[in-house]
Amino acid sequence: MEPHENDGKSCYGGRDLKGYGGSPPNPMWPKNAKVAVNFVINYEEGAEKCLLHGDNESEKLLSDIVGAAAYEGQRHVNMESLYDYGGRAGFWRLYNLFEKKKMPATIFAVGMALERNPAVAYELHQSSHEVASHGYRWIDYQNVDEETQRAHIKKTIEIHEKLLGKRPAGFYQGKPNEDTRRLVVEEGGFKYDSDSYADDLPYWSLEHDRPHLVIPYSLSENDMRFVAPNGFSNGTDFFTHLKSTLLYLIDEGKQGSPKMMSVGLHCRLARPGYAAALSEFMDFCVSHRRDVWVCTREQIADHWFNKHPPRMAAPPGTPKSPQNDARETWTGPKTTPTKPVGEEESEVDEADGDII
Repeated sequence: MEPHENDGKSCYGGRDLKGYGGSPPNPMWPKNAKVAVNFVINYEEGAEKCLLHGDNESEKLLSDIVGAAAYEGQRHVNMESLYDYGGRAGFWRLYNLFEKKKMPATIFAVGMALERNPAVAYELHQSSHEVASHGYRWIDYQNVDEETQRAHIKKTIEIHEKLLGKRPAGFYQGKPNEDTRRLVVEEGGFKYDSDSYADDLPYWSLEHDRPHLVIPYSLSENDMRFVAPNGFSNGTDFFTHLKSTLLYLIDEGKQGSPKMMSVGLHCRLARPGYAAALSEFMDFCVSHRRDVWVCTREQIADHWFNKHPPRMAAPPGTPKSPQNDARETWTGPKTTPTKPVGEEESEVDEADGDII
């Protein structure tokens, strides 16, 4: 096994705590870039929990009402209008900003949300941005049964094909369960999924004897922290965090270990003050264009397939790195047992270490 390849039969059931360890590969980004930066616009509005969508309670997550409670059996009209902002105004603010800057983005689009806003679907169809699948509903799939989840994956692909003219290359459920990745791989047509936060680089995972590419996402470089306790309190906080992250990753890249950086954005949170900070960071990326590759996740996937194809098992006779070999078998430093006070010293046979 390569150190970055998961050999578990289930990518969720067989956790990989080793990853690349201390020897991550050089991703060899185009033009020798030190960081691959991917902006993700999450388009979720209209697919959240709502009685009008057939749910038994209202949405409570990721809005300007921090700590909101779900209303069981009732509509939450304030929550609904906050989500409506994403489709009516926030999406267009973000979309126009990326068009103005001529920067590519990946849109994590929820199938039901696309269905409910044909104008957004039309604009995405006309654009050159990547539109990945964000599932059919923006709900927690933790307790959703396998057949329903399989049907939702199939349905959202059909929506993409109908409204955008092609199927999505990537998949991000956002709130998956242990069946999700297996079902994504089983479907067979996705290049990658992003239901992982486990690394700063893409990695190959083995799912039922099939190699599958995982491009990790981030909840740290993410505007959701505007509506999280102890998160970003203003646009300056957001910009400062993104800037510091990028500069640190550029420095790591110059030292021989380039990485990727995902920036997560949400349409319903895209108010003007926040958008100004995002615009400033986009300009900051341009000012470091020699070190930064701004790209889509599909471009990252294509690059990884080309430069780092899956090798789920090393060929017979491949020598192991002594350093990595030691890491794999490490159980801690050797220590000499402490003798109780007053105990006579034992004699040790130097030949075999046995106490005599």
